[in-house]
Amino acid sequence: MEKVAVIMGSKSDFSIMEDSLKILREFNVNYECLIVSAHRTPEFMVEFSKNLEKNGFDIVIAGAGGAAHLPGMVASLTALPVIGVPVKGKSLEGLDSLLSIVQMPGGVPVATMAINNSKNGGLMAIRILGVKNLNLREKLKRYMEEIKENVLENNGVESWKNM
Repeated sequence: MEKVAVIMGSKSDFSIMEDSLKILREFNVNYECLIVSAHRTPEFMVEFSKNLEKNGFDIVIAGAGGAAHLPGMVASLTALPVIGVPVKGKSLEGLDSLLSIVQMPGGVPVATMAINNSKNGGLMAIRILGVKNLNLREKLKRYMEEIKENVLENNGVESWKNM
C-alpha cells in the first residue's frame, strides 16, 4: 500500500498543508503528517529523510515558509519524489518561499506547487502513485471528470458537456 509523508516546517503551516491531507484521505492513500524543521530540528530532518524508503514511504509532500529549505534539503537526502509547497509567510507574500523551493540546483529536483496550494501537492502525489496503481489513476480520472462537470454546470453551458 502506498504511503505519503506530509511534512511541514512548523505547526503554523498545518492549516495550509491540511488540504493535501484531505486529498490523500479522499483517495484512500495512507500518510503520516509530521513537523520536520530544516532549521530547528536539522538532525531529525536528516535522519527522517534518509530513512523514508526504509519506513515505507513513496512520496514526500513538504510545505515550508520563509527561507523554505525543507523541501530541497529532503530532496537532497532521498531518491523519492519530493513535492514542495511554498507557504505564505509574514513577508513577501510567499514569494521568498516559492523562489527558495523552485530554484533548486541541478540534480536536486523538487516538484514545486503554487503558493499555499497543498491541494495540488496531494493531487500531484496521486498522479505519481497512479503511474503504477491503476485503481488510483482511474479514481483520479473520475475526480477530474467531476471537476469538469461542476465547472460546466456552474457555467450553465449544457452544450459543453459532450466535449
